[in-house]
Amino acid sequence: MLLAYAANDLHELSRGRFVLGLGSQIRPHIEKRFSMPWSRPAARMRELVLAIRAIWATWNRSEPLRFRGEFYTHTLMTPFFSPGPNPFGEPRILLAGVGPQMTAVAGEVADGFFVHPLHSERSIAELTLPALREGLAKSGRSLGGFEVSAQVLVAAGESDEAEARARAAVATQLAFYGSTPAYRPVLECHGYGALGEELNALSKRGEWRAMAARVPDALLEAVAVCGRTGEIAAKVRARCAGYAGRVSLITPYAPEPEAFAEVARAIRGQSFST
Repeated sequence: MLLAYAANDLHELSRGRFVLGLGSQIRPHIEKRFSMPWSRPAARMRELVLAIRAIWATWNRSEPLRFRGEFYTHTLMTPFFSPGPNPFGEPRILLAGVGPQMTAVAGEVADGFFVHPLHSERSIAELTLPALREGLAKSGRSLGGFEVSAQVLVAAGESDEAEARARAAVATQLAFYGSTPAYRPVLECHGYGALGEELNALSKRGEWRAMAARVPDALLEAVAVCGRTGEIAAKVRARCAGYAGRVSLITPYAPEPEAFAEVARAIRGQSFST
C-alpha cells in the first residue's frame, strides 16, 4: 500500500515520467540488515506487483479492492484514503533480477526488467533472455513490447592511469557481487564458479580488499565495458543494442564529468531496440 501511494504521487509530480523499480534482496540482508522475514522471494514479488496493480485499479477505475493472496491481502479502501484517478495513468513497473525465477516473474507481471550490473553478453543470452521469454509467454507477450534496461559496469579513463584506476574500482564492485551465491550462475557461465565460493569465504572474513585481486582480467572484461572514455558509447551500443531499450552506466569511481557527459549524449542519440 505504501509503495502504491508513493509511486502514484511521484508519477503525478513527474507528470507521468515515473517508473516504479522493484527488486528483492538476498536473505542475509533481508533478515540481518532490514530485520524482516524472508520467504520465497520470486513468489512474493509476483504477488506484490499484482497487489499494487489492484490498488491502482481501485483508484483509477473505481474497481472494488478485493485482493487476497498468500502474502498480501488488501480489501479496504474508503473514499477518504483514495487519491482518485491519476491524470497520467498508472506508472510502469520494472523488476530487477538475476536468477531465472525472478527474471521469469518480471516477464510475467512487469512492464520491464532491470538487468543487474553483474552480467555479460553470454549470461544475457544463456540465462536472462530465456527466462524473460518464459515469463512473457505466460502473459501472452513477447520481448517486442517489453522494456529491458541494462545496468552496465564501465571501466574507462582518458589515460592509461585513469583506466587502470577505473578497472581496479570495477574489480572491487565485481568481487562484491561475485561473493553472493545467488549471483554465481553468471560466474559459472564463464567457468568461474569456484571463484564465487572463494569470494564468498573472503567476504565472511571481512577481507574486502583482498577480494578484488582475485578477479581475473578475462572476467572483468566479460562483465564490464572497458577502454578509453571515447570508445564507451560505441561499445555499449554493440553490447546492448540487440536486447536493451535503455541503459545506465555504472561507474564505481569518479569519472571525468564532461567526458562522461559526452558518452551519455552519444548513447542518448543511439537507438536501442528489443
